[in-house]
Amino acid sequence: MHQSLPAVVVAEVPADAFVLDVREDEEWHAGHVDGAVHIPMSGLLARIDEVPQDQRVYVMCRVGGRSAQVTQYLASRGWDAVNIDGGMLAWDAAGRPMVSEHAGPAFVA
Repeated sequence: MHQSLPAVVVAEVPADAFVLDVREDEEWHAGHVDGAVHIPMSGLLARIDEVPQDQRVYVMCRVGGRSAQVTQYLASRGWDAVNIDGGMLAWDAAGRPMVSEHAGPAFVA
């Protein structure tokens, strides 16, 4: 039997949430959620110990595809993980705060 993937819309992500950003470095540097933890999907297994198991993990990518895969992986192994529907594009469209590694305003790559 297929279980639906746990997901939330950006408005449901608490300000103090643990946000796991699984995008690649270039995407992260262009703009990300302030306080998010950056672990690219390709490096997740090597850094899995950095993902807390004692709190909900909100997983983000650009539009929601990669984060859905990571959410499914984490949830199947006991994490309380949820996918952020629409990813950074939805976050930006909702006007939620972002920061950038570059000078100037953040943008979604």
